[in-house]
Amino acid sequence: MSPDTAMTATAPTAEAAVRKSSPGAARGPRRRPGRIRRAGLPYLLLLPALLLELLVHLVPMVIGAVMSLKELTQFYIRDWGTAPWAGLDNYAVSVDFDAPVGKALLHSFLVTIAFTLLSVGLCWLVGTAAAVFMQDTFRGRGLLRALFLVPYALPVYAAVITWVFMFQHDNGLVNHVLHDQLGLTDKPSFWLIGDNSFLALLTVSVWKGWPFAFLIVMAGLQNIPRELYEAAALDGAGMLQQIRRITLPSLRPVNQVLVLVLFLWTFNDFNTPYVLFGRSAPEAADLISVHIYQASFVTWNFGTGSAMSVLLLLFLLVVTGVYLVLTSRGRRTAP
Repeated sequence: MSPDTAMTATAPTAEAAVRKSSPGAARGPRRRPGRIRRAGLPYLLLLPALLLELLVHLVPMVIGAVMSLKELTQFYIRDWGTAPWAGLDNYAVSVDFDAPVGKALLHSFLVTIAFTLLSVGLCWLVGTAAAVFMQDTFRGRGLLRALFLVPYALPVYAAVITWVFMFQHDNGLVNHVLHDQLGLTDKPSFWLIGDNSFLALLTVSVWKGWPFAFLIVMAGLQNIPRELYEAAALDGAGMLQQIRRITLPSLRPVNQVLVLVLFLWTFNDFNTPYVLFGRSAPEAADLISVHIYQASFVTWNFGTGSAMSVLLLLFLLVVTGVYLVLTSRGRRTAP
């Protein structure tokens, strides 16, 4: 047998030996498509949610940002794409606090800040107090828990419309109790106009929002071991000391998320003031959400209204970012 023939005969045997000694090299090309499919499966499952998020949130935000750069008024409603470009003029008008538009927006912003801080603080306080109270076992606790959640479970429009009737000047339940039965006021008050409108809006917001705080805090309390309270009681700690030293520190992560969610919901709340006061809110209760609605759909100046919406979005993003940075830094420095 010639050397060439021997080499030809032994070549397949050597190649088979190499394949046998390195099975990964032989099976690698066959496994690669499977790995790609497995790696891409999570993205494929997330694709419907991402598309829905794109359609519901991102696309309207981009369109609103484009509208804020146009001089879009009632004359271009039928074909708003033909509206002339205004650049940053709408933003300049919105933040010119010496002009009527900017001054009204600043007043609405300050009213919204005060309303949000009071509403969030009272919702958290009432919800936390109710959750702590409901930790003890007593007869009828389940029924009372269900009753506490009724304001949160009711539809917003049905609940607020009920409050509209209660705040009526002549035959409302609020004036009937405060003036006719308790005699706390000299005469029936106007709750839906004037300065009292802020108090009426705050009352409805707290009544509607505190059950959510109650639900979240009550869930957070379930993770606190009862042994801590028993040990504190043996050491002579009273109820207030237990709340201060055990309950509140243990609820810090829950409260951080709860306060942020309540702040965003309350600051953006449109349904409550709109159903309570209608299309034109009183000056004392002129929340920024209703103010932007009036600037857009009442005066038909969609360009300025869109600029106000973008400014509101930027403000909330900045506040959220600062809040998350501060709370995360607090968690890292906590002992």
